Amino acid sequence: MKGFALYLQTELANPVYSPDVSARTNMIDFTVTMKGLEDQLLGVVILTEKQELEAERNQLLIQIAANRRRMQELEDTLLHRLSTVEGSLIDDQQVVSVLKSTKQMALEVQEKLNVAAETEAKINAAREEYRAVATRGSILYFLITEMSMVNIMYQTSLKQFLVLFNESMAKSAKTAVPSKRIGNIIDYMTFRVFKYVTQGLYENDKFLFTLLLAIKINLTMGTISEKEFQTFIKGGAALDMNSAEPKPKKWIPDITWLNLVQLSNLKQFQNILDQVTRNDKAWKTWYDEDAPEACTIPDGYSASLLPFSRLLLVRSWCPDRTIAQSRSYVASAIGNKYTESLFLNLAAILEESDCRTPLVCLLSQGSDPSEAIARLAAKFEFACSSVSMGQGQELHARRLLAENMPTGGWILLQNCHLGLEFMSELLETLSTTATVHETFRCWMTTEMHPKFPITMLQASIKFTNDPPMGIKASLKRTFAQISQDQLEANSAAQWRPMLYTVAFLHAVVQERRKFGPLGWNIPYEFNNSDFTSTVQFIQNHLEEVSPKKGISWATVRYMIGEVQYGGRVTDDFDKRLINTFARVWFSDSMFAKEFEFHEGYQVIASTNIEQLRLSIEKLPSMDSPEVFRLHPNANIAYQTNRANKIFSTILNIQPKDVVVGQGDTREMIVYKIVTDMLQKLPHDYQPHHVKERLNKMGALSSMTIFLRQEIDCMQKVISTVRATLCDLRLAIDGTIVMSDSLRGAVDSLSNAMIPDIWLRVSWESATLGFWFMELIERNMQLTTWLDHGRPKCFWMSGFFNPQGFLTAMRQEITRAHKGWSLDKVVLQNEVTKCMREDITAPPAEGVYISGLHLDGASWDRRSSRLAEPIPKVLFTPMPVVRMYADVVDSTTGSQQFYECPVYKKPSRTGLNYIATLALSAGGMSPDHWCLRGVALLCDVHT
Repeated sequence: MKGFALYLQTELANPVYSPDVSARTNMIDFTVTMKGLEDQLLGVVILTEKQELEAERNQLLIQIAANRRRMQELEDTLLHRLSTVEGSLIDDQQVVSVLKSTKQMALEVQEKLNVAAETEAKINAAREEYRAVATRGSILYFLITEMSMVNIMYQTSLKQFLVLFNESMAKSAKTAVPSKRIGNIIDYMTFRVFKYVTQGLYENDKFLFTLLLAIKINLTMGTISEKEFQTFIKGGAALDMNSAEPKPKKWIPDITWLNLVQLSNLKQFQNILDQVTRNDKAWKTWYDEDAPEACTIPDGYSASLLPFSRLLLVRSWCPDRTIAQSRSYVASAIGNKYTESLFLNLAAILEESDCRTPLVCLLSQGSDPSEAIARLAAKFEFACSSVSMGQGQELHARRLLAENMPTGGWILLQNCHLGLEFMSELLETLSTTATVHETFRCWMTTEMHPKFPITMLQASIKFTNDPPMGIKASLKRTFAQISQDQLEANSAAQWRPMLYTVAFLHAVVQERRKFGPLGWNIPYEFNNSDFTSTVQFIQNHLEEVSPKKGISWATVRYMIGEVQYGGRVTDDFDKRLINTFARVWFSDSMFAKEFEFHEGYQVIASTNIEQLRLSIEKLPSMDSPEVFRLHPNANIAYQTNRANKIFSTILNIQPKDVVVGQGDTREMIVYKIVTDMLQKLPHDYQPHHVKERLNKMGALSSMTIFLRQEIDCMQKVISTVRATLCDLRLAIDGTIVMSDSLRGAVDSLSNAMIPDIWLRVSWESATLGFWFMELIERNMQLTTWLDHGRPKCFWMSGFFNPQGFLTAMRQEITRAHKGWSLDKVVLQNEVTKCMREDITAPPAEGVYISGLHLDGASWDRRSSRLAEPIPKVLFTPMPVVRMYADVVDSTTGSQQFYECPVYKKPSRTGLNYIATLALSAGGMSPDHWCLRGVALLCDVHT
């Protein structure tokens, strides 16, 4: 009996079977594991979907508990009688009666226990049948929590998720067939959660969430293996060209070949390297297609590959087409509706809100929803009061709360990131105020802020309102704020064309940011105030100029390029770019009928604002990079960077204890990487040997001093790498404690990324493999120079301080010419027709350098001039360049040369800037190449 009582107590205390849903969900801890959450959600499903079984089971348990109490009473009576009876027990009728009752009661309890066991079996069967619902729920919730690592503002509480989970069972289509019912719940829940979450994500992160949703579902279903997933997000980042199988053709980019080498480790692609080698023409044709993901793949892969395998192949061969193919994969994995754009619907958000739930808009540039909220309030005839938060505005916010919470009005608190101290008080006010009118709503806007209260984010409904991208969308946004009176503000004939040109310039300078360094070295936050101030200046200028003299174009260009838009620009080459736009577009030619910004984009100078807006509607919705004066290859770079950002983000938010392949743990994989690196790592420099060799070269010569500095830097890198690798092996073996820095190194190496401790003493690179290969090549150049004398041609990309190298060369030439001073010597260059392997002797004066790549243009070696890029070739290797110095700058004021900046890395910051080379413009205006964003890069693997 005591065993049965313990069983009954355990069953009744189990929260999974609690008859009260709200009580049960409150027991779910926020730190549950995925399996634990799945079991808890399963309890919610069973209680909702199998109510009759739960009711029957609970009734049986109650009856069993009552019978147990009755049996206990009988036992107590029997014991009392036994202690007082005299004579034979058989003659005591009361004892016999109690025994009979106890026997009958035991039979009834046993019968009910059997029935309860049968009911338990039915419930367990139902539990397993509905487990798919709980599994999908746990996948969705933990994916939501992962998104909070992408952006701190993406916080969603378990309580919010459970509301959506319960809604999916209440509102999904009912059917008597369990399998169909389960499918209906899963479909409804997945899309409902998808809509709820994506409405609160910035545009750049919406597709990331969608792609991860499809991948996580397929991983759980087993249609994707963990090894395939790791290949997708890492590619060949851990490999280097020195250790990989040699690529068969030069046209194959290095990163593409490394991706293919890694891809060949998967069963379905085990022969791909041989196939590419044997059938390279067919693969080259497929690679050159504008949309290879939509074309037939060579060697029969189109028919044999599953959707995710096809995505893997496209990701490896054509990274810029990854996003496009990912959309096809998502559509095949979870449905077409997940690939369609979901537009902000404030009315729908209002409907799902209540008077105590704040509605928070996460702001981005040009996304202020204040006007839309005001229009919605007017539509439903609600008063809407607003206040912009900041120092001292809490008093006004409290007043608005006190006035509107009892009456049912709306309040809009703008820029809440400026009033973080008030947020906790606001949440408490909304939660604890005794009486709140049911129509009251608290709207909020905020920019991303790392200290924004998480409790507020988890208690609110979040949404974003990112503006549409493109020239058309930008012009529509601009002219939606311009009235007919403003269009007629000036009677000059030049007014409307100039107004439209400023609006077009405003669109272009903003849209160029998405192309990264090709667009702007620094992504400036141009905003509406820049446009408004420029328009006001032009209006004033047209009113002041005399008809005889006409417009002072020098003044207009200066104000645009140096003051209005240029005043926000800090980089010298970006300043040159904005001045070039002003010079190219703002002149008398802009009033000619044949003037075009680009084919199909003319000046619209309608006298009626509605006609002008209708003309803007006719513009293309998708813009070619050429509209922004960039080559079509810029779109490839843009799409590649988008894909790389997605891969990087997924890597950063993944759990750190993943098991890959044949049960290899993360530590085992890192141990293999560490061992391999230690074997390949160069030896340390011997100080006495270095000193001896430098003395023979002339210890005080400028180039020798430079070499010594480079060797010191390289030795620091080698020592740091060796120490980290040795400590990692000991830590993984358990010999020493795994410190925070070592743990970070493990995370980085397992993700094929460069540990931070290495980056602090070295250089940036795209992947771990490229970084380690560069370490070996940089060291080889230095040791060759040290042991065998000055190279005939220098690989300038391999220096820590290439600016110092050029300065040392200038000093050397200055000292060789009597009467020259370093401050008067000007850096000069001459582009040869030779490649590095063709150089047989050093120049008579100066140095030969190699390793530079043109970004945004190609190089015509025959005529030694700039040319338009070859389609799909993003970077063109430059021939050897002779660098020298002279007291006269032969290119000053010349229109035949483009002053091309040289950077260490694709990130064109001031820290990476080296020098400027004069390149022949090839019959084009230097302005053409300036607008193209042409630059020389020492390293393209970043």
